[in-house]
Amino acid sequence: MDIVLLTLGNTIDKTFFNFDFAIFEFFGNIQCGFLNIVAKIFTAFGDEAFVIPMIVLGAVLMLFKKTRKYGFALFFAIIAGTLITNVLVKPMVLRIRPYNTLQNYADYMGWYNFAGALSESDYSFPSGHTTAAFEMATALFLVFRSNGKKKISWIFPVIAVLTMCSRVYLMVHYPTDVLAGMLVGILAGVIGFFLMKLCMKLITDVKMFKWIDNIDLAKIKFLSWTEGRGGALVVAVIAIGFFCLSFIPALSEGGDSAVRCAYNEEYNCYNEARVDDEKYPAIDGKEYCKIHWKQLKGIEE
Repeated sequence: MDIVLLTLGNTIDKTFFNFDFAIFEFFGNIQCGFLNIVAKIFTAFGDEAFVIPMIVLGAVLMLFKKTRKYGFALFFAIIAGTLITNVLVKPMVLRIRPYNTLQNYADYMGWYNFAGALSESDYSFPSGHTTAAFEMATALFLVFRSNGKKKISWIFPVIAVLTMCSRVYLMVHYPTDVLAGMLVGILAGVIGFFLMKLCMKLITDVKMFKWIDNIDLAKIKFLSWTEGRGGALVVAVIAIGFFCLSFIPALSEGGDSAVRCAYNEEYNCYNEARVDDEKYPAIDGKEYCKIHWKQLKGIEE
């Protein structure tokens, strides 16, 4: 079973090699110190350190009548995207990261190292960061447009596209990974939007759900100010705070400071080792990424 599944990842590598490498070459040729920082800024929008707090924010927004639509859409979109990418597709395709499979290509490794030599600890296809950026962007884009806020709505897809490009610029994903992540993210965002519509209809039309309509934290006296622009400002500040918690630590990631996986058979694994992770303890005193820890333990994906 593992051989068949691994072949799927290898097949994608071989089928799209020329396309993927041409895009890598484009981004490699425009690399500079300034764009390295820009890429790290936008890649943070797809990091789990940003996405996990955003799903919590979505749950909180459900408790305010004025923002319930945004909360439902955001919450369901993130859940759908996570299930499709991390639970279904990545374990099915098992595509190895490019910084592991392209180690014999000096040009690629030069671009990878110049961009900061960042690393992840899981499989490559599709891009989880891109999925996350597009699932949130699509859900918010659709809700803002449905509320007549068309100009604001375009901010989110722009951020998602830049997040997608950052993953290739940083050389941690194949271009085909991010394109697949974009499609999954858009699908998840649409699912989130329509599940939101369904929930709002149930709350309005079905008697057994109408009690939910009475839940509104803005009715609490000390939270009444959230009904106005103050509420929108606070949500924006909270989102920016979550972003900073994701972005600032990323500035020091990668390069010589990274603890790499100890696996060194078919290739020297550049994946991030799961250091001090109780779920993935050291094996014979050596630290491994999630992929090779499971392989050594004989755990199937």
